[in-house]
Amino acid sequence: MSVRVLIVDDQQLVRAGLRMLCHTDPALEVVGEAATGREAIRLAEQLAPEVVLMDLRMPGMDGIRATAAILAARPATRVLVLTTFDDDDHLYPALAAGAAGFLVKDASPAELLAGIHRAAAGEQAFTPEILQRVVEAAVQARTTPAPPSTGPNPMSGLTPRETEVLALLADGLGNAEIAVRLHVGVTTVKTHITNLLSKTGTANRLQLALLGARLS
Repeated sequence: MSVRVLIVDDQQLVRAGLRMLCHTDPALEVVGEAATGREAIRLAEQLAPEVVLMDLRMPGMDGIRATAAILAARPATRVLVLTTFDDDDHLYPALAAGAAGFLVKDASPAELLAGIHRAAAGEQAFTPEILQRVVEAAVQARTTPAPPSTGPNPMSGLTPRETEVLALLADGLGNAEIAVRLHVGVTTVKTHITNLLSKTGTANRLQLALLGARLS
C-alpha cells in the first residue's frame, strides 16, 4: 500500500515542487496540500495521512502549533518537519511538539524521499546536518550539571532490556539494527519502544533518543 502524504507549506511553489517529487515515487500518494496551520489540522483530520510534510514558518498558526494539534487528534500520524538550516528557534519546540524528524529544504530529492519512508516506517528521519546538531545539543545537555530534581526518575521503572534499547536509540540505531544487536525480533523491539514511551512520558522515539543521550 502507498504512503499517504499531506504537504503543508505557505509557498505554492514549494508545495508544487514537493508534490512533483512525491509523484516520482509510486509508493507515495499525495492526498492533499495546505497553506496554513489551521488548514493542515483540518485536512489531517479529513484525509488521515500517514506522513505530514510540515513547514514551520507560516502566517497565523505556525507549524509547531499545527504539529501539536494534529498529533493530539491523531497520535499515529508522523509529522516530518521541513526547515531551513538556521531554524534552531523553531527546531527544538517542534521536537517537543512531537515531530518525527527534520529535513532541510535544500536536501537532495533522494534524501527527502528516503526521509518520508523512514518516517512512515516509524524510524527517525533527519538530514545528517540536523541530526549532528541535535546530537551535539544532547551531548552538551548531558555534560551540563542539572539542578536537583524533585520529580520521579524516568529510568527507575525500566527493565534491563528496556535500558539497553534506550541506549541503542541514543546511538541512533533503527528498529532492525537494534533487533540484530540484541538478537530479538523487530516486533519485540517495537514493544520495548512502546513501553519506553509510556514509562518515560516522551512523545516519540526521537525524544527517547535524546533522553537516553542525556542519562547515559
